Amino acid sequence: MSTQATETGAIRRSITVDCSVEHAFSTFTDRIHEWWPLEEHSIEIGETGSTPETVVFDGPGGRIYERTTKGEELDWAHVTVFEPPSRFVLAWNPSREERPRTEIEVKFTDEDGKTRVDLEHRGWENVGDHAAEMRQGYESGWAGVLASFGESASN
Repeated sequence: MSTQATETGAIRRSITVDCSVEHAFSTFTDRIHEWWPLEEHSIEIGETGSTPETVVFDGPGGRIYERTTKGEELDWAHVTVFEPPSRFVLAWNPSREERPRTEIEVKFTDEDGKTRVDLEHRGWENVGDHAAEMRQGYESGWAGVLASFGESASN
């Protein structure tokens, strides 16, 4: 694989959780505020060091956003595909900056009563000069985010 392909190739992460597909999907979407590590991954924490009040997943045609301690709603993503309980796709840009978005697809598959959750974060070539740096941060960040999700979904 070339360096360019590594710098802009999709990030793929998977986790298997001990629950139904429906429960896993609902935990990821409806209960994102319970498990997302806001103290590590949010706009407000990066700007001020303060943990936001919450994160909200609006669902079909909606968005994902954080609500700051001052009541601001800061967009992370627009929901472009919503097919419960099997998958959703997001146009992702958790930033105050208007810039090209990457894309995240999350799929939920039954595996003998457990659920395999596959996350693919792609579209790094859209981001421009900072693609490699941004991708590197997400490469490590998704592991922790999915681990937090897995703990919540399995309970």
